[in-house]
Amino acid sequence: MSTEDADRHAMKMAKKKAARDKIMATKTDKKGLIIVHTGKGKGKSSAAFGMIFRHIAHGMKCAVVQFIKGGMSTGERDLILSKFSDDCAFHTMGEGFTWETQDKTRDTEMAMAAWEKAKELIRDEANSMVLLDEVNIAIRYDYVPIANVVKFLVEEKPDMTHVVLTGRNAHADLIEIADLVTEMELVKHPFRSGIKAQIGVEY
Repeated sequence: MSTEDADRHAMKMAKKKAARDKIMATKTDKKGLIIVHTGKGKGKSSAAFGMIFRHIAHGMKCAVVQFIKGGMSTGERDLILSKFSDDCAFHTMGEGFTWETQDKTRDTEMAMAAWEKAKELIRDEANSMVLLDEVNIAIRYDYVPIANVVKFLVEEKPDMTHVVLTGRNAHADLIEIADLVTEMELVKHPFRSGIKAQIGVEY
């Protein structure tokens, strides 16, 4: 790169930094966020657990409630339970996906029990973040009424508590009250090529 090109680049980046600094100076508020990870693409729970592990790394208490996933061992659950149980409460409340259980009454009972546990953990202001993994699925199948979820998050969630809700087909009412919504877009997936879920990638 020539000296002239280097100088031009430096001036361009300086202007960009000045504009960015000006924007950042206006961002002074803090609040507990309602965060939704949805969409057909892979990565919804993975990204959510990334935030949970950030909390653990910073010594901040957090909690996880899994609504659908059953007793199958997963890397994140095994690691948290074996190494970080003092920092992160972990509750697997489901018994598997609805097409596996084939018992809506039982699924509803389990989902509502998970929701009661979730409310308890969110109300506890010692928890800086609570992850409700696959709760969107429970809402979609009417195991947990969306009106109950929205009302609780709006009226009872502590001001500084972050709540992360994952799963496909997030309800429009949930998206409306959320502070941060990410939709994972599916471009390619190995399952469509006959490759099953693999340890270290999916669980």
